Amino acid sequence: MTVARSAPHRVAIVGGGPGGLYAAALLKRLDPTRDITLWERNAPDDTFGFGVVLSDETLGGIEHADPVVYDALRQHFTRWDDIDIVHRDTRHTSGGHGFAALGRRRLLEILHARCRSLGVELRFHTRAPDPAWLARTYDLVIAADGVNSTTRGAYAEKFRPRVTTHRCRYLWLAADFAFDAFRFEIAETEYGVMQLHGYPYSADASTVIVEMREEVWRAAGFDQPDEPAADEPAADEPAAAVPGVDEPAVDESAADSPAPRVQASVERCAKIFADALGGRPLRAGTSAWTTFRTVVNERWSHGNVVLLGDAAHTAHFSIGSGTKLAVEDALALAACLEERPTLAEALAAYEEERRPVVASTQRAARASLEWFENLPRYLDQPPRQFAFNLLTRSRRVTHDNLRLRDPHFTAAVEREFGCPPATPPMFTPFRLRGLTLRNRVVVSPMDMYSATDGVPGDFHLVHLGARALGGAGLVMSEMVCVSAEGRITPGCAGLYTDRQAEAWQRVTAFAHAQAPGTALGVQLGHAGRKGSTKLMWEGIDEPLAEGNWPLVAASPIPYGPRSQTPRELTRTQLSTIRAEFMAAARRAARADFDLLELHCAHGYLLSGFLSPLTNHRTDAYGGPLAARLRFPLEVFDSVRGVWPEDRPMTVRLSATDWAEGGTTAEDAVAIARAFVDHGADAIDVSTGQVVPDERPEYGRSYQTPFADLIRHETGAPVIAVGAISSWDDVNSLVLAGRTDLCALARPHLYDPNWTLHAAAEQGYEGPGAVWPTPYRAGSRRPRTGRMDAPKPRLTLGS
Repeated sequence: MTVARSAPHRVAIVGGGPGGLYAAALLKRLDPTRDITLWERNAPDDTFGFGVVLSDETLGGIEHADPVVYDALRQHFTRWDDIDIVHRDTRHTSGGHGFAALGRRRLLEILHARCRSLGVELRFHTRAPDPAWLARTYDLVIAADGVNSTTRGAYAEKFRPRVTTHRCRYLWLAADFAFDAFRFEIAETEYGVMQLHGYPYSADASTVIVEMREEVWRAAGFDQPDEPAADEPAADEPAAAVPGVDEPAVDESAADSPAPRVQASVERCAKIFADALGGRPLRAGTSAWTTFRTVVNERWSHGNVVLLGDAAHTAHFSIGSGTKLAVEDALALAACLEERPTLAEALAAYEEERRPVVASTQRAARASLEWFENLPRYLDQPPRQFAFNLLTRSRRVTHDNLRLRDPHFTAAVEREFGCPPATPPMFTPFRLRGLTLRNRVVVSPMDMYSATDGVPGDFHLVHLGARALGGAGLVMSEMVCVSAEGRITPGCAGLYTDRQAEAWQRVTAFAHAQAPGTALGVQLGHAGRKGSTKLMWEGIDEPLAEGNWPLVAASPIPYGPRSQTPRELTRTQLSTIRAEFMAAARRAARADFDLLELHCAHGYLLSGFLSPLTNHRTDAYGGPLAARLRFPLEVFDSVRGVWPEDRPMTVRLSATDWAEGGTTAEDAVAIARAFVDHGADAIDVSTGQVVPDERPEYGRSYQTPFADLIRHETGAPVIAVGAISSWDDVNSLVLAGRTDLCALARPHLYDPNWTLHAAAEQGYEGPGAVWPTPYRAGSRRPRTGRMDAPKPRLTLGS
């Protein structure tokens, strides 16, 4: 394959959706001499989906790049502000959202007309030539041929696509009337939960998507659309959520063969959701029941072939980004081709610009998709909390967003939650056993590697004392080791001598005296196979060059290729370690810690028993999950037996190993439930760090869905961790009922007074955030200089 010259003159575009058409128009407008041909195998008016929603951001880009297209679109937009959420006969409306929609067919007509006026050759009813021939014949080939891209398939070894099929079936429909708001409604039928997403796209038409889990779809007989059921499922109690706002990633190849007959399904859906539709019928067009697929590609270009829109990536329709992403791809690609001196540089710049935006959108879309897949989990929430949870499901809409958009709705949610007047959710108290935390913020355990012979010193006094003064409801110690052999590094703190306990009591005494109302927690653990390593900044997880101590673990499996191989623990050694945990817990109680957490996460000793990747034992402590749980539960019971009855005890878990064959989310629920049954007061839900070849799905608040799962499946309080970085995140997660407490690590390293500053930034003054008396003069944000720029004196017309 040859790489074309820097300014491609002959351009082939495969696929006549909005992305391909808009790319054609932009490239032709930038250089009218270009020879641009677009192939679309379907008819000009074939469309998959009915309405399209575009954001103000996308429209702004269109306006600047092609005012002609923007003006044509603007004439056909339907705009509205409200989202209606119906939850078991209760309708809640949230306003201030601002949507603009139009018919997909109208959008295509506008783009067809623009392409023809500019001289783009449009070939409908025509399959594109072989991708290799196109690449040889044209300077640039743009593959905009959808989720089932034949171009991507021809070069699969170069693009390396990953396609994930999800758990819901959905049908893309339309109704011949306009909803007066975005609408989400639930039917709780005898077969399971079904949901409707609906929104207007013209003065007399709306998009309607009916969605349900695969097992519900089959149980209801929708997998046999030619056999309409005699009895329709009863819509017992409608509920709520935010609708899909764009066309799905459908199998466009279906247009080449007759679509399955879905009229029976359409009629049943209209009856199931008769209340939402006002008894009106639905129509299907060319739609069929389908399953959403998330497309991710490792590369977006190869030689002179580049992917665009759904061919490169898909994002679930429930956040409405299919057309938006495709149009923005076209804008970015055209700009990079104009700005860069070579085609290779232009295509690299296009991917560099778009990939982070798409990745962020796909993370939000995945969160939204999974929320809807697990919708039954939330149905018993109070109606307003359910509505708030739904609105914030993708983590893009937050408590602060909603407070600005619709303060009355948000205030009502806060009242129902129990927030006192003028109190953000994060500053509401929370009780664990005999301990009441004054707010929902936890300073997460962070290893400091700064102890000498396990004894915490002045560093720990200042480090933990500063964070106690900083206003958090609970300040956790680092992992405190129960024996010298259980340390991670020589700098790890311990509670295996009385001298260490006395040093810890110095820390707790300072915090209790100088920051009354702040609780101090201790996390007890044993490093297991991850011990005897260098200090973090000298080489994380790297074995010591000298002075190593022998390691023990559930099984003799080294952590990394250079790690020491641990000895498999014998029954006698298990008893010894259990006694070490008990002795450390007694010392922790004498040191006046308010809460004790048992560390069963991150691949340390107890975590190593729980994961099938690290526990290969064949005795009573290995094999099935119940057996792998045996030793951690024995340790928990022993510690709970000596820990004061009125003081709470929590357990930190890795809810997934992020590795094939490891702990799954379902396992995590079972593990959490077992600890709760044994008396755990809360579960601190982390993930990973169990095996070095893990593949975490990083992103903002990326671990919180596991806390949400455990909270709703077990009914136990949870602590959420993982890239929670703003007070807005804390408010959103707590108010939505996804967690009870939020643990933050790095933000507290950046700012020891993070919680007090969060109160000041929200204008909160109350018992949830008490400034130490010597600090009260700093309780208002300092002025940073003059902020008011001189206003323009004259505005000259053109």
